[in-house]
Amino acid sequence: MSERTKVAVVGVGHLGSRHARIYAESPNAELVGVADVDLAKARAVADAHGVRAAADVAELIPDIAAASVAVPTVSHRDVTAELLEAGVHVLVEKPMARSLVEAREMVDLARERARVLAVGHTERHNPAVEALLRGPRNPRFIEVHRLGSFSPRSLDIDVVLDLMIHDLDVVAALVRQEVSSLEALGVPVLTGRVDIANARLRFKNGCVANVTASRVSQEKIRKLRFFEPERYVSLDYQKQEAVSYRLVRSPGASPEIRRDDLEVVQDEPLRRELEDFLRAVASGGSPKVDGEGGLKALELALQVVEAMGR
Repeated sequence: MSERTKVAVVGVGHLGSRHARIYAESPNAELVGVADVDLAKARAVADAHGVRAAADVAELIPDIAAASVAVPTVSHRDVTAELLEAGVHVLVEKPMARSLVEAREMVDLARERARVLAVGHTERHNPAVEALLRGPRNPRFIEVHRLGSFSPRSLDIDVVLDLMIHDLDVVAALVRQEVSSLEALGVPVLTGRVDIANARLRFKNGCVANVTASRVSQEKIRKLRFFEPERYVSLDYQKQEAVSYRLVRSPGASPEIRRDDLEVVQDEPLRRELEDFLRAVASGGSPKVDGEGGLKALELALQVVEAMGR
């Protein structure tokens, strides 16, 4: 890209401040400013990067072409709509909205304004996941565990929309089939919302996925395993490693199990996500996870929530 895209970050909590850092470091972006209703917080992040701070993103809109939205989920639709209406390209954090109605409004508005709408499903940019999705696959059973310790962040949503939605998106990309049935259970442990949840999804081709997410565990685990005829793959999101074990049959010899490490070049998934967004803005192309992709992930997550009876 020959010209840097002028960007802002709206909402500079834990995640938004990382967006600001990456944009400030990127050769493809010019970080113009950051906005947060907590002006002191905005100023602290802005000062770290030598840019402007604002309590209202409207102050920055005239000077930017793109923005990351990392405010609480309840405000995703309103902030994103304000930016799109003004002609600004948007990357909104997941979940993209609190309802399918709001998400569809965002997708439709981006289309009407001919603007990029990307959704922050960071694991789709994890090099190990990218390596897995590049290869041939026919999963029959998938098991996922995403366990983390308690944090006071993201308590405006339950663990399904906070954490499990990442894995639901990856599983859907692996299977590429519609869900035919779904069972789920969720338990509130330390908050008034579901903190640990399990979902069992059966897809139309017969594949079954068992997905567990927790934000009240003692250890941090982020792993996916899938099984297909004569092959087993284990993926570690944190280590960015993917290992395949396959059955090899040779004439006149006993079958053997062969290990293959998938080729993975480790990198920061969020940086890859933001660079993908910047490329889409500069080229007029589509980001890896666009508004429609974010909407599909949200729809699946809300089906899990409904199945839990919450």
